[in-house]
Amino acid sequence: MSEDMTIQSVRQLTEQLRRTVERHFPFVWVRGEVGNVSRPASGHFYFTLKDAEAQLQCVWFRQQQRQRGSFDPLTGEVFETPPPAPEELLRQGAGLICAGHVGIYAPRGQYQLVVELVQPAGQGGLAQAFEERKRRLAALGFFAQERKRRLPWDPARVALITSPHGAAIHDFWRLAAQRGQAAHIRLYPVAVQGEGAAPSIVRALETANAHALLPDGPQVIVLIRGGGSLEDLWAFNEQEVAEAVYRSRLPVLAGIGHEVDVTLADLTADVRAATPSHAAQLLWPSRQELLQLLDDQEAALSRGMRRRLERQELQLGHLARLLRAHAPQRQLERLESARRRLSLAMLRAVREMLGRRQRQADHLAQMLRSFWNPTRLAVAARETGALEDRLRAALPRLLLQRQQELLWAERRLLAGGRQSVDRAEAQRERLALRLAACDPLGPLERGYALVADSRGALIRSVRQAQGGQELRIRLQDGSLGVTVAQIRPRPDTAAAEGEE
Repeated sequence: MSEDMTIQSVRQLTEQLRRTVERHFPFVWVRGEVGNVSRPASGHFYFTLKDAEAQLQCVWFRQQQRQRGSFDPLTGEVFETPPPAPEELLRQGAGLICAGHVGIYAPRGQYQLVVELVQPAGQGGLAQAFEERKRRLAALGFFAQERKRRLPWDPARVALITSPHGAAIHDFWRLAAQRGQAAHIRLYPVAVQGEGAAPSIVRALETANAHALLPDGPQVIVLIRGGGSLEDLWAFNEQEVAEAVYRSRLPVLAGIGHEVDVTLADLTADVRAATPSHAAQLLWPSRQELLQLLDDQEAALSRGMRRRLERQELQLGHLARLLRAHAPQRQLERLESARRRLSLAMLRAVREMLGRRQRQADHLAQMLRSFWNPTRLAVAARETGALEDRLRAALPRLLLQRQQELLWAERRLLAGGRQSVDRAEAQRERLALRLAACDPLGPLERGYALVADSRGALIRSVRQAQGGQELRIRLQDGSLGVTVAQIRPRPDTAAAEGEE
């Protein structure tokens, strides 16, 4: 024997098998024929489900039996009619559909079905007729997925076709009152069982489709019924009912019986619900989800508004800086600064020229002193006098020429300054126009108005308003508080909503 081989006890192996089986078969539906029924003093039922080739041990504990009562312990759906007692269901040779989880009973080392739900398997003849009709309608395309329509989201007007006396309608209304944004539910009472039920359902479907043409007509049809046997639900397997559902212009939501109950009306409908309660859950979203969606949209709107205001503020600051940089006063200051620089430069040039002339004169005087004789001195004196005369004569002309040049330069600077100021003024006007166009309150000066609800949210469509709602209208010079007396949608938008 290998050293790494593990020898398990019977209990250990059985426990591993039990965990494996329970993990892979947490909940199953099984159809079979009842046999070997026993009920000891504990009140539990022990029996087998069998067919022609195999059998399955089953146990139905007493606490699961007590949970039956008048509602389905699996779905919570209230029964249309009282269910049969466990003793009536577990008859030798009866056909049953059992639901539960598969486990292993360790003391006997056998697997078994721990039953949680028991339903009759139905009549053989009716089941055969159901399968024949199902094949025929499937060949005609009644069940094709491509023809099925989506349900309107959170519909405001619903046509409910069911019995006014059944338990299904109370479950549907209870959930409808807890979900969505409040809807108008119009009841089309019908018989859901027995002779005459099928024609009654067909007439209700046709009437609801006719009412859909009215302005306040329904947006969707809901066809529901509580649980029952195949014979109890047979009205919904009639071909005329399936054809009426197929012809419906409105989308049809069917919630007939329990999850295991499938009728031809269910298969033909655009959407099938497991139970009537499930139909209400499919039709309207949870109000908590709507509140959360509203909070998310409000937060997104606030973030978008903040980002827009931040962008506008940055743009406004940029335009203000440009405006300050191109203001006429700044242009004049720059021109005045340039004029002062030119004046100083001209004065420095004159001083330098005079300095050079003075140095030349000093040099000449020195040369004259170096030649100290009367003749040269007289000649030098004459030449010096001539030079001084020339210098005195040239200096006014030079100053006059420099003054004229300075005057011309000043005129050119002033002309250039005026042109720069004109260009800056034109650019400032263009920027001012662009800035005014970006003002969100600018249209109010042209006669437009902003409409908001009492919380400050903007109203952009008549679909956001309700009769009697208080609104606030903001104008150029103030605001008005008004109350909605009448809502008149534009004809083209009303027609589009009707088509939806």
